[in-house]
Amino acid sequence: MDALEFLEQKKPANQPIYVLTGEEDFLRRAVRESLERQLLGDADREFAVSVYAGDTAQFSTIKGELDTLPFLSPRRIVVVELADPFVSEFRPQLERLVEKPSKGVLILEVKSWPSNTRLYKMVPSEATIQCKAPPMQRLPAWCVHRAAVHGKKLTQKGAEMLVELIGASLGILDQELSKLAAYVGDRAAINDEDVDHLVGRSRAAETFKIFDAIGAGRATEALTILDRLLKQGEEPMLILGAFSWQLRKIAQAGRLAKQGVPLSQALLEAGFREFALRSCEQFVRHLGWRRLERLFDWLLDADLGIKGNTPVSERLQLERLVVRLAQPREAAGRLTASR
Repeated sequence: MDALEFLEQKKPANQPIYVLTGEEDFLRRAVRESLERQLLGDADREFAVSVYAGDTAQFSTIKGELDTLPFLSPRRIVVVELADPFVSEFRPQLERLVEKPSKGVLILEVKSWPSNTRLYKMVPSEATIQCKAPPMQRLPAWCVHRAAVHGKKLTQKGAEMLVELIGASLGILDQELSKLAAYVGDRAAINDEDVDHLVGRSRAAETFKIFDAIGAGRATEALTILDRLLKQGEEPMLILGAFSWQLRKIAQAGRLAKQGVPLSQALLEAGFREFALRSCEQFVRHLGWRRLERLFDWLLDADLGIKGNTPVSERLQLERLVVRLAQPREAAGRLTASR
């Protein structure tokens, strides 16, 4: 079952064992908190929940906890975090536990949950919860739902802008929604102007400084600004989100210009304001057609890299993107051809 689908359920049936699989930490925490509320009600979590590390937990200890009568709660919950080694070592015992459940509830948090195993097939699908980042097209709706959790109504346009600025990190999106809820105060709704003012302008301003340096071919200056942002504690995914917001509009303007639309008009249609046209035109001309056509690929490379799909550090992923953009045209052509 998809984690978002699980969280939207009203009164799901209780299961003796749950498996939370996937690498989206925010979703995993949200599902676990939801399960604890569902299973324990108003009972004190301190008396009802035990947590163990998967690389040191022993099955006999876990089974003993599960069989222990609850104290001041309807049931006990035992959580095994990073449980992949625990599952591998005690798979037969876990299979028997599924066949003959204990009184308590076991929650296994794993990175992988292969579908070709007997244990996978024994655990009900409604108890196997996939905690993976949703596709981009589902994120605005998720933001609207989370804004309601913070007591605010988020407009569709505001949700779309927030996703464009931040990207697919659910934890960071939720942090920004919390800030926005505080920012609008007693107002019931958060609109796109609020998102632009609180989230967009500060990051867009720094991004424009980097892009101004890139457009002028000043790679060292662009990297220096990036270094300052990172040293100030800015999240790499947030920086990439601001890059993406600008570069997608640049790519759209490039496509329009290639179809014969005057560049200044193409930039306006892509969403840039008049005060930014001069620097944006310089940026587009600096890139040239070849790099304009590669922007989406490069953004995807950086996004996957920052999310951990390569051993390259987050800083280096961003620096590589800046260098690709800042290279003079001839050097960039050689770099692109070599890849």
